[in-house]
Amino acid sequence: MIDSSKFSKFAISIVHTLQENNFEAYLVGGCIRDALTGINPKDFDIATNAKPEEIRRIFKASRIIGKRFKLVHVFNRSELIEVATFRAGKLKSQNPNNFVKDDSGKILRDNTWGTIQQDCHRRDFTVNALYYCPSSNKVQDFHGGLKHINKKILVSIGDPQGRFEEDPVRALRAVRFSTKLGFKIDNKVKDAIYDKGHLLSGVSNARLFDEFCKIFLNGHAEKNFKKLNSFNLSKYLISSNPGLSDFSMNLMIEALRNTDKRIKNKKSITPGFLLAALLWPSLIEKCSNKEEINIRKFFRSMDGILKEQHQLTAIPRKFQTYIKDIWVLQLKLESRIGKYPHKLVKHSRFRAAYDFLLIRELAAHEKSTLGKWWTKFQNKNHSEREIAINALKAKREQEADKKFGFSSELI
Repeated sequence: MIDSSKFSKFAISIVHTLQENNFEAYLVGGCIRDALTGINPKDFDIATNAKPEEIRRIFKASRIIGKRFKLVHVFNRSELIEVATFRAGKLKSQNPNNFVKDDSGKILRDNTWGTIQQDCHRRDFTVNALYYCPSSNKVQDFHGGLKHINKKILVSIGDPQGRFEEDPVRALRAVRFSTKLGFKIDNKVKDAIYDKGHLLSGVSNARLFDEFCKIFLNGHAEKNFKKLNSFNLSKYLISSNPGLSDFSMNLMIEALRNTDKRIKNKKSITPGFLLAALLWPSLIEKCSNKEEINIRKFFRSMDGILKEQHQLTAIPRKFQTYIKDIWVLQLKLESRIGKYPHKLVKHSRFRAAYDFLLIRELAAHEKSTLGKWWTKFQNKNHSEREIAINALKAKREQEADKKFGFSSELI
């Protein structure tokens, strides 16, 4: 049924070792789903009835992590595999006193072990609730996941209204899986997204940053963005309003499209670059008067824009610095006088800023020669670069008086 040659040999060896020690063990979740839908599996998770301490005793190169949900990381020199014990979830028959809570009643630890059937019921969608045994090459399917894969439809385990109340992030996962797999979303799941999407406002910004990266850095950013907008969910991940202007929407789409192309071409990507592009319309809106950009306001507004976004998705400090560098370099790229261009091309963020400039021009439908000038400048030797700079001397006064930004950005 499944070609196990696509799976991690290390992950399969962990399953075999657990089984040899008289435990149940399966590869589970996304790797099985992807293998059955023709996608090369990458993330390998294992579920077992062995308790964390028992797993730790079997594998010397391992460590127990987590408090509320104990997991075991088993590792070698090149891979790290997550091994989880079957959990029963919160059953009505359970004594609430078995859970460790804080003063507010929040559950801190609920490591209640269960069976494979109980563990399966805790998962979000039927296509993610498939358990594969490499020894028998058989899949355990308790909720019709195989049927739904054949029908290419995303179906919730249990009532989606209740499941999305338990974890609102499932709304974002539904969007991500549907675009990644090319599946339709079940109507009941759609209704739950519309009805419970507002609960995302209560999710931690750290977790939403993680979801931001999964949604927009997976090769389907443009499709995900459009689908998020159709469910009115993008506002929980991006503080910029794409409706500010035609340029705003164009820029966001071009930036997302560029990210997808880079992933397809196996080029490096960073959430910092994408956030710089997605938040640029808000920055321009804050510091422009629809005729020109106030440079002083431009610098003063940067931290405020990042703070607004940080309230939605926590932005690590290194990315905040990266974003501001790209923004500031947009100003500097327009200054092509004296030795400045020579210094600029040596800047560590020059290439990212240059790429962003090209995206801005594309989104603005601008016939500017600025991007072309920098494209040619990079490919010249030192003497040729001097000639290019000197050719601008006649226009130096005009360049100095030039208003920053493209006209369509300021509308």
